Amino acid sequence: MSNPILIDPLRYVREGRVQSGTIAVAALEQRVLDDLADDRGEVSWTLTGFRDPLSRPSFRLVLEGKVTVGCVRCLENMVYDLRCDSVITLFTDEERMEAAVDADDTLDAILIVAEEEFDVAALIEDEIIMGLPLSPNHGECGEEHLLRAKSDRQNPFAVLAKLKGSRSE
Repeated sequence: MSNPILIDPLRYVREGRVQSGTIAVAALEQRVLDDLADDRGEVSWTLTGFRDPLSRPSFRLVLEGKVTVGCVRCLENMVYDLRCDSVITLFTDEERMEAAVDADDTLDAILIVAEEEFDVAALIEDEIIMGLPLSPNHGECGEEHLLRAKSDRQNPFAVLAKLKGSRSE
């Protein structure tokens, strides 16, 4: 993203800050656009800093928006209602992070450098990518397109029967 959203992550959590905004899909990095069918739409986000029940610094990132993805069944574009609600725990020590992730396989964790700024825009882009469906489809698109695809092809057994029939003559 050309406009990073920089914060001091530990200070953000310590002060319990909340920040919201909207990002146009067209402004996202190419790595996100590669997973989308076009660049229309926007995504609203809210980032909240807090301490989890174990007093670890954490972010809650909520994303909502409509993005366009390609249906894998009919290959037509479709609007996908993106909704993500993620909790990300922050660690300044790699060993502690690895131990926490090993102890709780549902934990989303990020290793940060305490003195450096953190780019919230990059986190938003990561969460958009992870929030997209692996195989987007309309659900109701199959029958018409499948029938059309089947009618365009000749039955492979009929082709074999023709070959067999011409060979015996």
